[in-house]
Amino acid sequence: NQIIAQALLKEKGVAVDLAENGQAGVALFAAASPDYYDAILMDIRMPVLDGLAATRAIRVLTRADARTVPIIAMTADAFEESMQEAQKAGMNGYVTKPIDPKKLYQELAKVIG
Repeated sequence: NQIIAQALLKEKGVAVDLAENGQAGVALFAAASPDYYDAILMDIRMPVLDGLAATRAIRVLTRADARTVPIIAMTADAFEESMQEAQKAGMNGYVTKPIDPKKLYQELAKVIG
């Protein structure tokens, strides 16, 4: 799914950084300059640190964009309670897998503007 999402985004001219797990994703965001990322696609189920914990970790970083960068959940779980849990963790959107390119682009357009 990571490779598919990367290919879909690159096809639209979007620069993409990949992290192999939630902890690496938090580190990547924390090391970037403020406002470097327009959005984060966050898989819910990842090794080391899952997507919900990684989102919470990003949201408490001491930089303004940590609270405002759109974070979109990516998961095979389409249950309402899972969507609510993602929102409570600080996520702004939700995309189910397998990835539907049109829905991915729509969700990104919605949170980025």
